[in-house]
Amino acid sequence: MLSPPTLTVMKKVKHKCIERMSSGTADKLGLTRAVLCNDDLAKKLEEFERNSKFYKDMIVRAHFLLMDFNAAAVVNKGMGDLFAQIACREKCAANEAFTQFADTHRNYHRAAVEFQKKAAPIMNKLGTYLNKAVPDMKLTIKKYADAKFEYLAYCLKIKEMDDEEYTFNSLDDPLPRVEDGNYEYRVVLSCRAQARAHFLQLRSDVRVKLQLLNSKHVQDLTEQLEKWTKVLLQYYEDALAVSQKGNVFPIDIDLSTVVDAQ
Repeated sequence: MLSPPTLTVMKKVKHKCIERMSSGTADKLGLTRAVLCNDDLAKKLEEFERNSKFYKDMIVRAHFLLMDFNAAAVVNKGMGDLFAQIACREKCAANEAFTQFADTHRNYHRAAVEFQKKAAPIMNKLGTYLNKAVPDMKLTIKKYADAKFEYLAYCLKIKEMDDEEYTFNSLDDPLPRVEDGNYEYRVVLSCRAQARAHFLQLRSDVRVKLQLLNSKHVQDLTEQLEKWTKVLLQYYEDALAVSQKGNVFPIDIDLSTVVDAQ
Protein backbone atom coordinates (compact mmCIF):
# COMPACT_ATOMS: atom_id res chain seq x y z
CA MET A 1 0.00 0.00 0.00
CA LEU A 2 1.40 3.40 -1.02
CA SER A 3 1.60 6.23 1.51
CA PRO A 4 -0.85 9.19 1.17
CA PRO A 5 1.89 11.66 0.00
CA THR A 6 2.97 9.21 -2.70
CA LEU A 7 -0.62 8.75 -3.83
CA THR A 8 -1.08 12.53 -4.03
CA VAL A 9 2.04 12.89 -6.18
CA MET A 10 0.89 10.07 -8.47
CA LYS A 11 -2.54 11.69 -8.81
CA LYS A 12 -0.98 14.96 -9.90
CA VAL A 13 1.34 13.20 -12.36
CA LYS A 14 -1.66 11.39 -13.85
CA HIS A 15 -3.52 14.68 -14.15
CA LYS A 16 -0.63 16.33 -15.99
CA CYS A 17 -0.49 13.38 -18.37
CA ILE A 18 -4.21 13.66 -19.05
CA GLU A 19 -3.90 17.38 -19.81
CA ARG A 20 -1.36 16.61 -22.53
CA MET A 21 -3.42 13.89 -24.22
CA SER A 22 -4.65 14.25 -27.77
CA SER A 23 -8.29 15.11 -28.36
CA GLY A 24 -9.04 11.59 -29.61
CA THR A 25 -7.71 9.98 -26.46
CA ALA A 26 -9.45 12.60 -24.39
CA ASP A 27 -12.81 11.80 -25.98
CA LYS A 28 -12.48 8.20 -24.84
CA LEU A 29 -12.32 9.45 -21.26
CA GLY A 30 -15.59 11.28 -21.78
CA LEU A 31 -16.96 13.68 -19.21
CA THR A 32 -14.06 13.25 -16.82
CA ARG A 33 -11.53 14.88 -19.06
CA ALA A 34 -14.02 17.49 -20.29
CA VAL A 35 -14.89 18.61 -16.77
CA LEU A 36 -11.42 18.47 -15.28
CA CYS A 37 -8.97 19.36 -18.02
CA ASN A 38 -11.00 21.72 -20.18
CA ASP A 39 -11.79 23.68 -17.06
CA ASP A 40 -13.20 27.12 -17.81
CA LEU A 41 -12.03 28.21 -14.38
CA ALA A 42 -8.46 28.06 -15.64
CA LYS A 43 -8.85 31.36 -17.51
CA LYS A 44 -10.48 33.01 -14.51
CA LEU A 45 -7.67 31.80 -12.29
CA GLU A 46 -5.13 33.23 -14.74
CA GLU A 47 -6.98 36.56 -14.61
CA PHE A 48 -6.89 36.40 -10.82
CA GLU A 49 -3.11 35.84 -10.90
CA ARG A 50 -2.69 38.83 -13.25
CA ASN A 51 -4.74 41.03 -10.91
CA SER A 52 -2.67 39.88 -7.93
CA LYS A 53 0.56 40.71 -9.76
CA PHE A 54 -0.86 44.08 -10.81
CA TYR A 55 -1.71 44.93 -7.18
CA LYS A 56 1.72 43.83 -6.00
CA ASP A 57 3.55 45.89 -8.64
CA MET A 58 1.34 48.93 -7.98
CA ILE A 59 1.92 48.80 -4.21
CA VAL A 60 5.67 48.42 -4.70
CA ARG A 61 5.77 51.45 -7.01
CA ALA A 62 3.60 53.48 -4.63
CA HIS A 63 5.89 52.50 -1.75
CA PHE A 64 8.95 53.74 -3.64
CA LEU A 65 7.10 56.96 -4.48
CA LEU A 66 6.36 57.55 -0.79
CA MET A 67 10.02 56.89 0.02
CA ASP A 68 11.01 59.52 -2.56
CA PHE A 69 8.53 61.99 -1.05
CA ASN A 70 9.95 61.30 2.40
CA ALA A 71 13.53 61.84 1.18
CA ALA A 72 12.52 65.11 -0.52
CA ALA A 73 10.74 66.23 2.65
CA VAL A 74 13.87 65.60 4.73
CA VAL A 75 15.99 67.57 2.25
CA ASN A 76 13.54 70.49 2.24
CA LYS A 77 13.48 70.58 6.04
CA GLY A 78 17.27 70.60 6.13
CA MET A 79 17.43 73.40 3.58
CA GLY A 80 14.84 75.36 5.55
CA ASP A 81 16.94 75.07 8.70
CA LEU A 82 20.06 76.09 6.76
CA PHE A 83 18.42 79.18 5.26
CA ALA A 84 17.12 80.10 8.72
CA GLN A 85 20.70 80.06 10.02
CA ILE A 86 21.81 82.25 7.10
CA ALA A 87 18.95 84.67 7.82
CA CYS A 88 20.24 85.12 11.37
CA ARG A 89 23.52 86.52 10.01
CA GLU A 90 21.93 88.93 7.55
CA LYS A 91 20.29 92.30 8.07
CA CYS A 92 17.14 94.01 6.85
CA ALA A 93 15.96 92.85 3.41
CA ALA A 94 18.34 89.89 3.16
CA ASN A 95 17.26 88.66 6.57
CA GLU A 96 13.61 88.87 5.58
CA ALA A 97 14.24 87.17 2.24
CA PHE A 98 16.20 84.24 3.70
CA THR A 99 13.61 83.86 6.46
CA GLN A 100 10.86 83.64 3.88
CA PHE A 101 12.96 81.24 1.83
CA ALA A 102 13.45 79.07 4.92
CA ASP A 103 9.70 79.10 5.62
CA THR A 104 9.05 78.09 2.00
CA HIS A 105 11.21 74.97 2.29
CA ARG A 106 9.70 74.11 5.64
CA ASN A 107 6.25 74.41 4.10
CA TYR A 108 7.39 72.04 1.34
CA HIS A 109 8.29 69.61 4.11
CA ARG A 110 4.90 70.05 5.80
CA ALA A 111 3.05 69.50 2.51
CA ALA A 112 5.01 66.29 1.85
CA VAL A 113 4.33 64.99 5.37
CA GLU A 114 0.63 65.76 4.98
CA PHE A 115 0.60 63.90 1.66
CA GLN A 116 2.20 60.83 3.27
CA LYS A 117 -0.39 60.87 6.08
CA LYS A 118 -3.25 60.89 3.57
CA ALA A 119 -1.60 58.32 1.26
CA ALA A 120 -0.90 55.78 4.03
CA PRO A 121 -4.58 54.68 4.49
CA ILE A 122 -4.89 54.24 0.72
CA MET A 123 -1.83 51.99 0.72
CA ASN A 124 -3.26 50.00 3.63
CA LYS A 125 -6.56 49.55 1.81
CA LEU A 126 -4.83 48.24 -1.29
CA GLY A 127 -2.65 46.05 0.90
CA THR A 128 -5.74 44.44 2.44
CA TYR A 129 -6.64 42.95 -0.93
CA LEU A 130 -3.11 41.73 -1.55
CA ASN A 131 -2.29 40.45 1.95
CA LYS A 132 -5.66 39.02 3.02
CA ALA A 133 -8.03 38.42 0.11
CA VAL A 134 -5.40 36.99 -2.25
CA PRO A 135 -3.88 34.44 0.22
CA ASP A 136 -7.38 33.29 1.24
CA MET A 137 -8.29 32.83 -2.41
CA LYS A 138 -5.08 30.91 -3.11
CA LEU A 139 -5.85 28.57 -0.20
CA THR A 140 -9.31 27.92 -1.64
CA ILE A 141 -7.78 27.29 -5.07
CA LYS A 142 -5.31 24.81 -3.56
CA LYS A 143 -8.15 22.87 -1.92
CA TYR A 144 -10.03 22.93 -5.22
CA ALA A 145 -6.99 21.65 -7.12
CA ASP A 146 -6.48 18.81 -4.61
CA ALA A 147 -10.14 17.82 -4.92
CA LYS A 148 -9.80 17.98 -8.70
CA PHE A 149 -6.78 15.67 -8.68
CA GLU A 150 -8.53 13.26 -6.31
CA TYR A 151 -11.67 13.07 -8.45
CA LEU A 152 -9.61 12.56 -11.59
CA ALA A 153 -7.61 9.79 -9.88
CA TYR A 154 -10.80 7.88 -9.04
CA CYS A 155 -12.13 8.37 -12.57
CA LEU A 156 -8.91 7.01 -14.03
CA LYS A 157 -9.00 4.10 -11.57
CA ILE A 158 -12.53 3.23 -12.73
CA LYS A 159 -11.35 3.41 -16.35
CA GLU A 160 -8.42 1.11 -15.60
CA MET A 161 -10.67 -1.40 -13.84
CA ASP A 162 -13.18 -1.32 -16.70
CA ASP A 163 -10.38 -1.90 -19.21
CA GLU A 164 -9.04 -4.72 -17.08
CA GLU A 165 -12.46 -6.36 -16.93
CA TYR A 166 -12.94 -5.93 -20.67
CA THR A 167 -9.56 -7.54 -21.35
CA PHE A 168 -10.31 -10.55 -19.15
CA ASN A 169 -13.74 -10.97 -20.75
CA SER A 170 -12.27 -10.87 -24.24
CA LEU A 171 -9.86 -13.66 -23.23
CA ASP A 172 -12.61 -15.65 -21.48
CA ASP A 173 -10.56 -15.56 -18.30
CA PRO A 174 -12.21 -15.05 -14.92
CA LEU A 175 -11.28 -11.88 -13.09
CA PRO A 176 -10.65 -12.66 -9.40
CA ARG A 177 -12.18 -9.48 -8.02
CA VAL A 178 -15.35 -9.99 -10.11
CA GLU A 179 -15.72 -13.54 -8.86
CA ASP A 180 -15.29 -12.31 -5.30
CA GLY A 181 -18.20 -9.88 -5.64
CA ASN A 182 -16.32 -6.97 -7.25
CA TYR A 183 -16.19 -5.26 -3.86
CA GLU A 184 -13.14 -3.15 -4.75
CA TYR A 185 -14.89 -1.77 -7.84
CA ARG A 186 -17.97 -0.80 -5.84
CA VAL A 187 -15.81 0.89 -3.20
CA VAL A 188 -14.00 2.94 -5.86
CA LEU A 189 -17.36 3.92 -7.39
CA SER A 190 -18.56 5.14 -4.00
CA CYS A 191 -15.32 7.07 -3.42
CA ARG A 192 -15.60 8.64 -6.86
CA ALA A 193 -19.15 9.80 -6.12
CA GLN A 194 -18.00 11.39 -2.86
CA ALA A 195 -14.96 12.96 -4.54
CA ARG A 196 -17.17 14.32 -7.32
CA ALA A 197 -19.56 15.95 -4.82
CA HIS A 198 -16.62 17.47 -2.93
CA PHE A 199 -15.03 18.67 -6.18
CA LEU A 200 -18.24 20.31 -7.45
CA GLN A 201 -18.79 22.03 -4.08
CA LEU A 202 -15.29 23.50 -4.08
CA ARG A 203 -15.68 24.43 -7.72
CA SER A 204 -18.81 26.40 -6.83
CA ASP A 205 -17.00 28.06 -3.90
CA VAL A 206 -14.12 29.11 -6.18
CA ARG A 207 -16.53 30.59 -8.72
CA VAL A 208 -18.35 32.62 -6.06
CA LYS A 209 -15.14 33.87 -4.48
CA LEU A 210 -13.66 34.81 -7.84
CA GLN A 211 -16.77 36.79 -8.75
CA LEU A 212 -16.69 38.62 -5.41
CA LEU A 213 -12.98 39.35 -5.74
CA ASN A 214 -13.38 40.64 -9.28
CA SER A 215 -16.19 42.96 -8.15
CA LYS A 216 -14.10 44.11 -5.20
CA HIS A 217 -11.10 44.56 -7.49
CA VAL A 218 -12.98 46.85 -9.88
CA GLN A 219 -14.82 48.83 -7.17
CA ASP A 220 -12.00 49.24 -4.66
CA LEU A 221 -9.29 49.90 -7.20
CA THR A 222 -11.29 52.68 -8.84
CA GLU A 223 -12.14 54.24 -5.48
CA GLN A 224 -8.59 54.11 -4.10
CA LEU A 225 -6.99 55.41 -7.30
CA GLU A 226 -9.40 58.35 -7.29
CA LYS A 227 -8.40 59.11 -3.69
CA TRP A 228 -4.71 58.76 -4.57
CA THR A 229 -5.09 61.15 -7.50
CA LYS A 230 -6.91 63.75 -5.37
CA VAL A 231 -4.30 63.54 -2.60
CA LEU A 232 -1.44 63.85 -5.07
CA LEU A 233 -3.13 66.75 -6.85
CA GLN A 234 -3.67 68.51 -3.52
CA TYR A 235 0.02 68.14 -2.70
CA TYR A 236 1.10 69.68 -6.01
CA GLU A 237 -1.40 72.53 -5.59
CA ASP A 238 -0.08 73.21 -2.08
CA ALA A 239 3.52 73.08 -3.32
CA LEU A 240 2.66 75.49 -6.15
CA ALA A 241 1.04 77.92 -3.73
CA VAL A 242 4.09 77.76 -1.46
CA SER A 243 6.41 78.37 -4.44
CA GLN A 244 4.48 81.43 -5.54
CA LYS A 245 4.67 82.93 -2.05
CA GLY A 246 8.35 82.16 -1.81
CA ASN A 247 9.47 84.24 -4.78
CA VAL A 248 11.94 86.54 -2.98
CA PHE A 249 14.48 87.14 -5.72
CA PRO A 250 16.57 89.19 -6.20
CA ILE A 251 18.16 89.12 -2.72
CA ASP A 252 20.37 92.03 -1.60
CA ILE A 253 23.39 90.80 0.40
CA ASP A 254 26.10 93.01 1.92
CA LEU A 255 29.16 91.37 0.35
CA SER A 256 31.49 93.62 2.33
CA THR A 257 30.84 91.48 5.39
CA VAL A 258 31.82 88.40 3.37
CA VAL A 259 35.03 90.11 2.09
CA ASP A 260 35.91 91.34 5.56
CA ALA A 261 35.40 87.86 6.96
CA GLN A 262 37.86 86.47 4.39
